[in-house]
This record gives sequence, structure tokens and C-alpha cells, in this order.
Amino acid sequence: MTTHFGDRLTEATLKKEAAVCVGFDPLIQRIPREVSEAFNIEAIRDGDCWNRSNRESLANAILAYGRGVIDAVAPIVPVIKINIAFFEPYCAEGIRAYYQMIRYAQDAGLLVIGDIKRADIGHSTIQYAEAHIGGVEPDPAEGFAMPDAVTVNPYFGYDAIRPFVEAARDRGRGLFVLVQTSNESASEVQGVMLSNQTTLSHHVAGLVQGWASASGLVGESGYSCMGAVVSPRDVEVSRDLREMMPNCIFLVPGFGAQGRTADEVSTCFKDDGTGALVSASRSVIYAYENVRYQGSCGSDGWQSCVAKAAEDLVTSVRTVLTV
Repeated sequence: MTTHFGDRLTEATLKKEAAVCVGFDPLIQRIPREVSEAFNIEAIRDGDCWNRSNRESLANAILAYGRGVIDAVAPIVPVIKINIAFFEPYCAEGIRAYYQMIRYAQDAGLLVIGDIKRADIGHSTIQYAEAHIGGVEPDPAEGFAMPDAVTVNPYFGYDAIRPFVEAARDRGRGLFVLVQTSNESASEVQGVMLSNQTTLSHHVAGLVQGWASASGLVGESGYSCMGAVVSPRDVEVSRDLREMMPNCIFLVPGFGAQGRTADEVSTCFKDDGTGALVSASRSVIYAYENVRYQGSCGSDGWQSCVAKAAEDLVTSVRTVLTV
């Protein structure tokens, strides 16, 4: 893999005219009934909890659900973001399913973001980078694959980021650094005012732009292989961050179930309609629970509901772009 990640991502969003990403955050208790029944999920409950001794069956059910989501959305969107946290409770079996889902998504033509939010110092962060984007690409016969990009946490400073940056540069992969997140209490840290009357988010954005624009990281598209996670929960700050990080593609969480609107996420795009990737998870992958979609898609199965929700996501974002 040698093609620059920022260029590949920009090309993929333009090709499908869809600057969107479907997030996969699968809760076992919400997987479609057809999948649950196929893996006899209800039979392995232990009271109100899942019997983790059956973690192989649970992991396989999550994987089957994920493959069904991929089949539904691959013709519509360019990227899927897979959250490793929802696989880790199933131990080794869950990690296997995570890497198998990455392979399946890439084989379907999707770019894959591994939502891992890792960071540490010294040898620890080197190992994290090696595990998630820096390692040798597995043999396709094994059914595993490395993601195209990952999310990382900048709280330790550049020491924690460097191994991921080097792996991304050398292997044609990418990373998205947390700058302004979508959770309500994020302002307790990210909104702290500094002596220059800007927020901590502004300070981190300045650091990220400096890291992202370093030699060898910016592609022909003008975008770096290092992007930023920016939620528009504070619209004015989001506009500032967009101006401060011209070489960064924004991964934009919070759309859909978390309440961010299309007009709000539009602040994360440049005037030419590039530079951002809007992510929605629950509103798409659980669309079969929504009566809005059940009426039109119910007879065609749960995947049709997911596909229709993905189409609606694309349409919503297209309406606010100027391209």
C-alpha cells in the first residue's frame, strides 16, 4: 500500500459524491432478530447478562451483523468506521472478528477507519502503532486486514503520536487526532480558556496542523495523512478550527443520534465542499428499529432499512455542500 491516505480518502468521497462515513458500534442486544436467531443468542444469556463463556458465538454474531451492514452500505458510502471497543468484550474471539470485518469491508471497496483512540508513551505507543496500522499486512488467506486509518488521542503530546505518524507515512495509512469531541462533558477539558483567550481545543488544533503539515505528510490533494476529529458541538469554535487546520480532513462525529444537524456539520467543510467526513452510527446501523424505515423497508429485511438510512445520511450532507 503506497497511495497517500489523504488523497485516497478525498478521491473516494468525490467518486461517490458522499462525504460521509458509517460508524459501526454494535451492541449485541440490538443486533437484528434474524442474526440473533441464527446464532442462538438468546439462549446464551445468563440472567440479565451475556454469558461470556460463549464469546465465540457472540463475536461471530457481531461479525455476521457487520458483514450485513457492509453489504448494505458499500454501494452508497466510501468509508466505514469500526469501533474496536464493541469487539474487545469478547476477548481473542472479538479481536479476530474486528480484523476479519476490516478485511470484508476493504474487499467490498470501502476505506476503513479503526476507531481505537489509542495513545501512550515510549515503547507502549510504538506497540500500539505496530498493532493497529504499522504491522505487516496479514496474508489475505487469513481473512484479516489492517485498517486504512485509526483515531488517536493527543493528550500525551507528540511523543504519543509519532509512531502512528511514521507508520501512516511509510505505509500509506492515516490517523485522526482527537481535537473537539461530541460528548457533553468534553467542554470540561477541551473548552478550558487559556491565557490568550482561546480554548484548549484551539491549542490542540494548532499543534495538529503543525504535525500534519510536516514534510512528507501532505498529498497532492493538499490534505495530510493526519486528520482531526472535530465535532461541531460548538459551532463558532468549529469554524475557527476549520481555518486553523487547512491540511487536515475532519472526521465529524455527532450527526444523527447525537443530535448534530446538517447545518452544524457544514461548518467543518471548506468552501469547496471538501475537507470533512461526517460520521453517523446508531441512526444508520439500527435503522431497522426506526418506524420511519420499517414501513418502507420491513418486507425487504433489515439490510434495506440500513441502506435507506445510509442514503438519507448522504442526502442530508449533500444539501449543505456547495459542490
